[in-house]
Amino acid sequence: MSGFLFEQIIFGPIRSRRLGISLGVNLLPTACKHCTFNCVYCECGWTKAHEVEPGFPGAGIIREALEEKLASMQKKNTLLDSITFAGNGEPTIHPEFPRIVDDVVELRNNYFPDARVSVLTNASRAGDPQIAKALLKTDNPILKLDAGTQEMFEKLNNPRIPVSLDDVLKSLEVFRGKGVIQTLFVKGTHKGEVIDNTTEEEVSQWLKHIERLKPRLVMIYPIARSTPEENLEVVPFEVLNEIAWRVEKLGIETEVF
Repeated sequence: MSGFLFEQIIFGPIRSRRLGISLGVNLLPTACKHCTFNCVYCECGWTKAHEVEPGFPGAGIIREALEEKLASMQKKNTLLDSITFAGNGEPTIHPEFPRIVDDVVELRNNYFPDARVSVLTNASRAGDPQIAKALLKTDNPILKLDAGTQEMFEKLNNPRIPVSLDDVLKSLEVFRGKGVIQTLFVKGTHKGEVIDNTTEEEVSQWLKHIERLKPRLVMIYPIARSTPEENLEVVPFEVLNEIAWRVEKLGIETEVF
């Protein structure tokens, strides 16, 4: 499957299952996915190697596009719950990410002060102090953690940069008490190998990571859209609810979507 790509810098607002009425900010090229991971379930499709690095929209262009949209929404009295960094891959790849976060927070304050600023990130670059500092300026740094073990991390997230699960976990420690962990649970096969992060081994190890990181919230969800790997299954809500119950036993708020 080719996957779905966002064709605009600013898209929506849309009704998000996690964030309510959300206005999307896509910092990545509109013609291709650009990511540090190659997750088997990504709605944007596979991460392909680029012979030429794609260009990123400049911070000034992004600010202008967002301000124009927010001004229009404010004039129409449109409701807005979140301004969300999302789109065609990993937003922290953008070379001006810290500056753009500052711009978005400022524009939010000017136009929709009650809205939250959210970032959907795979946390692969959260070990960069400047990236971490920028993420901590947002209301909802929503950080991916899909695996309990290094083996499942490699099978499920398939990193394209030299980063390990331990690296990600160490990076996530700085978000203790503020960060939101998002986890997609999935079963299936890819290239003949079994992928299942719902096994007792995986869930037990994942719970240990959650207890160590002490996030403000854990978001648990199944596949909801088409995936590039066709041999994947939607995990039943009964299973997700059981995992959520185990998280809540640790004293951590959990939501299942």
